Amino acid sequence: MLKKLRIKFVAIIMASVAVVLAIVFTGICVSEYQRSMSTVSEALSTSIDRASNDGLNAPDPFMKGGMRFDIESAFEDFDDVDELSDMVNEFIDEREFGGPRIGGGREEERSLVPVAVYVLDSSGTYTAVSRYTTAYIEEDVLTSASSQLVSVGEGSGELSSLGLVYEKRSVEGFTYVAFADASYASSWQSLAVSLLIAGILTLAVFFVIALLLSKWALKPVEEAWTAQRQFVADASHELKTPLTVVLANTSILLKHPESTIANQSQWIESTQVEAESMQGLVNEMLELAQVESRANVQHEEFDFSDMVAGETLQFESVAYERGCRFEESVAEGITVSGDAQRLRKMTSTLIENALKYVDEGGLVEVKLEAKGDIAHMTIHNTGSTIAPEDLPHIFDRFYRTDKARTSGTGGFGLGLAIAREIAREHDGDITCDSNESGTTFTATLPIA
Repeated sequence: MLKKLRIKFVAIIMASVAVVLAIVFTGICVSEYQRSMSTVSEALSTSIDRASNDGLNAPDPFMKGGMRFDIESAFEDFDDVDELSDMVNEFIDEREFGGPRIGGGREEERSLVPVAVYVLDSSGTYTAVSRYTTAYIEEDVLTSASSQLVSVGEGSGELSSLGLVYEKRSVEGFTYVAFADASYASSWQSLAVSLLIAGILTLAVFFVIALLLSKWALKPVEEAWTAQRQFVADASHELKTPLTVVLANTSILLKHPESTIANQSQWIESTQVEAESMQGLVNEMLELAQVESRANVQHEEFDFSDMVAGETLQFESVAYERGCRFEESVAEGITVSGDAQRLRKMTSTLIENALKYVDEGGLVEVKLEAKGDIAHMTIHNTGSTIAPEDLPHIFDRFYRTDKARTSGTGGFGLGLAIAREIAREHDGDITCDSNESGTTFTATLPIA
């Protein structure tokens, strides 16, 4: 079950991360597509605006159909080379055609997208506006583009078969067409591939994290599941022996129906003893369940010092029977807030446990004192120590240091578990320390 729960946990995390990444990456790609399309459209529109505003409507003497003439062939009839050079320089000066300006502290708007701007005359011929043409189109591509645009009205669009984006506009009787490469509007595709690779790597990282996180998150569940199974096994073990005795006694009684109660009293008494033992176990299990559920807790302020002193007084006779010394040191006036009945149960359990395991002629000492705003109650007894491997489990339900349960001390191993839960429901705790000098249980509670 835990394995299926872990798989479901990892699947939910991975699905959530995948959905979030898909939404974020899709948004980035859409934004990049819109940005690139806006950039290309702005470049096309700006180029047409500049060309039309400058009134450069006449064909460029150096450009025809997008192809630049060779100067020597265009002016092959000129014999005077100097005269030809002067004519060219004069033309360049008049047109101020020198490329983008740099320096001088001036800011000049320039498009980062190469654009080819053409003027369409009445005969259907495309003539380049060289000053604002920063891209070159092959003659066959331009011819194909012009044939597709001849019947198209003003506006912008894409010639996907030619890999071009265009804008067509008429200004003061002239028709301008600006072209840009479609790849400048498709930068989102390479970005999408990069994001896809990044997404796969991210999912791989999150998969490893999810595995580690699932192990950490389900550890308390696994511990609770293990504790529950152990609880059922221990409870069954505790109930098995008395039930076996009761059934055996009943079987003996049934074999002698003619006998009187007086003749079979030993079997009847044995049955009663085992039934009372089972009743005690069931009552402790119910009490532990109530304490763990924090049910029916009555919080009221009361004198904890008086209560501890009263409990120690009741156990003096038990200490006398055990042949041990019993000492108490209870500070007066310590008040706590909580359920007096349950805290009395906690105190009596700890004192009873100390008297149960004290060595003959040993010492049991009960001490209550205030340290700051915390009440410390320590119950110390001399005798055999608790093994280090048993100490972490001393408060576990049904746990006994005597694994065979043959010590003769009785009990079901629930007393200390109940006592610690009572302390914790009152915002306190119980700890245990065991060494050569004996075993000490320390209960802490906040002072009211």
